[in-house]
Amino acid sequence: MNWDELKETKGLENCEVFINNQGSLFRLSTDEFDIIRDLIDEKNIAVEKEQEEIKVVDYSFKDDPDKPFIDENEINEIIHSLEFKKNIVLQGPPGVGKTFVAKKIAYEMLKNTDETKIKMVQFHQSYSYEDFIQGIRPSDSSFKVKNGVFFEFCKKAEQDPNNKYFFIIDEINRGNLSKIFGELMMLIETDKREKYSVPLTYSDKDDANFTVPKNLYIIGTMNTADRSLAIVDYALRRRFRFITLKPKFNLLFKNFLISKGLSDNFIQEIISILIVLNERIRKDKNLGEGFLIGHSFFCNVNSMNEKEWFEDIVKFEIAPLLEEYWFDDIPKAEKEVDFLLSY
Repeated sequence: MNWDELKETKGLENCEVFINNQGSLFRLSTDEFDIIRDLIDEKNIAVEKEQEEIKVVDYSFKDDPDKPFIDENEINEIIHSLEFKKNIVLQGPPGVGKTFVAKKIAYEMLKNTDETKIKMVQFHQSYSYEDFIQGIRPSDSSFKVKNGVFFEFCKKAEQDPNNKYFFIIDEINRGNLSKIFGELMMLIETDKREKYSVPLTYSDKDDANFTVPKNLYIIGTMNTADRSLAIVDYALRRRFRFITLKPKFNLLFKNFLISKGLSDNFIQEIISILIVLNERIRKDKNLGEGFLIGHSFFCNVNSMNEKEWFEDIVKFEIAPLLEEYWFDDIPKAEKEVDFLLSY
C-alpha cells in the first residue's frame, strides 16, 4: 500500500499519522487497523488473481520454437549488456523484431513467461513526465498527485527484491526523453541504483525520496529509419548501451518459412533479391544501414499462394516504405518495387 491510497481511504481521515506525522510510532484504532488489513488483503488477492489469469510457464531461449532468428551467442551478449548496464536500447531498421527480442530477453532472464514482471509502454510526442513518473490530475473538485506508470512499476519491483523486473519502452526516441525522465536521469545509472534518491517534482515535503531499484531493467527499442525523430541526447545516451539488430535473412529464417509450407526454391529466390535490395539501400548516401528491410515483414505467412503472399507484402508494406525512403525520387522507389516483383 502506498501513502496516497491510505490517505484517500474512507475511515482513515482521522488516523493519527495523517493529522500529525511527526515521530515514528502512531496509534491505530481497531477499526483503522481492520480497514488497513482489509486493503492489504484485497491487494494481495488481486495480485494472486492476476498471476492465476496469466499462464506462467518455464522458458528457455534454446528450446523456444518461436524464438528470433538470432543465435544463443548473440542473445547472451545482449543479456550480458543488460545485466552490466541495467539499461539498453535495441536499435535497428523496421522489421528486425526489436520489440519481439526485448520480450524474449526478459523471458530468458526470468526463466519463465511471467508477464506480471514485465511492463511495456510506447513513447510518443505527447508522452510526459506526468504520464511516466508523477503528475497533478483533477480529482472531483480539486487536484491530486497521481503516480505514473514507471513510478508504480519501480515500487512493485522494490517490494519484490529477489525477482527481476523489466520495463520495456517501445519507440523510446519518439518522446522528449529529457522531459519524460526528468530527475530520474541520474537514478537509472547502474551505480546509482538504491544508493541515491531524489525528491520528485510533485512530491509533498513528507514524501520519501524516490530511488530506482537494482532489480529493475530498462529495455528501449528505437527505429533507426524514422527521420521525424530527434537524436537521442548524449546525457541519456551514455546511460544506455545501444545494441544494433540487423535483418536476418539466414538459415533460421529459411527454416522458419519452410515450416510454414513455402518451397525451398521460392524462399531462396526472395532471400536473394531482398539481400540485393538491402545492399542498394546500404550504399545509398541518403540512407544506409539504418534503413534496411527487416525479416519480420515476411514472418506472417498465411494460406495464400506463396507468390501472391509475397506480392501482397511488397505492394502494401514494402512499397510504401520505399516511397518514404526515396520521397524525392519516386521513380527510384518504383524501380526497386518492380525489381522485387520480377523474381
